[in-house]
Amino acid sequence: MKTLIAIPARYASTRYPGKPLVDLRGPDGTKTLIRRSWDAAMSVSGIDRVVVATDDDRIADHANAFGADVVMTSSDARNGTERCAEVAAKLPGFDVVVNLQGDAPLTPAWFVEDLIAGLAADPAADIATPVLRCDGRAVAGFLADRRAGRVGGTTAVFGLGGRALYFSKEVVPYTGQDYPADAPTPVFHHVGVYAYRPAALMAYPNWPVGPLEMLEGLEQLRFLENDRPVLCVEVQARGCQFWELNNPSDVPIIEAMLAAGSNARY
Repeated sequence: MKTLIAIPARYASTRYPGKPLVDLRGPDGTKTLIRRSWDAAMSVSGIDRVVVATDDDRIADHANAFGADVVMTSSDARNGTERCAEVAAKLPGFDVVVNLQGDAPLTPAWFVEDLIAGLAADPAADIATPVLRCDGRAVAGFLADRRAGRVGGTTAVFGLGGRALYFSKEVVPYTGQDYPADAPTPVFHHVGVYAYRPAALMAYPNWPVGPLEMLEGLEQLRFLENDRPVLCVEVQARGCQFWELNNPSDVPIIEAMLAAGSNARY
């Protein structure tokens, strides 16, 4: 399967303006968020092309400076999926388009590799996305974010065969329990990576935005609200920690994970 990875990067983030250009310290020195996301994408095996998709000259100039392949997109894209749809229209001929979001530099290569394999094995799915079973420490972090009024990670619930039922910025399902830090829980962290079949991806911007997508602010809900099957592929952490950069408070968390070697293969 001929595969493209697109890394959507927007400067005008509502929650964190200029986020792609934020510096992150690690054992390999200081690199911007978009550079670390590019490095993560480049470590994935079996990929035919990787591009940064942006509408901002500052991000494009910086990405070009470290050798990235950049595709300029319009400022009309409402989310990363719409930006990736523009890329798919400009770069035809791929069997799979992967959206590796620019705020997830700790994404291990095998998350993406397993995701692509899962989509290949399920021809009925229009989109696939990874989910990671949370331990008690991760659930406690999500709940702490919500108590503090911060939007943290997204959780996913799915049925038999991995078909997604719902995604939420709240912690679902509700358990009412406390878990030991290293204990597995029934909560799954939705990892912000998507693999799309190009036809569904390019149709996506023309579908109506439903009430759930508007309320949650989660782009993948548009697939569910338009009756398109979304496959959740469970991935394994293999000892790595995973965190996304959603808020300024996430910077020291990610830097601590980098320092601890959770992203050592990059």
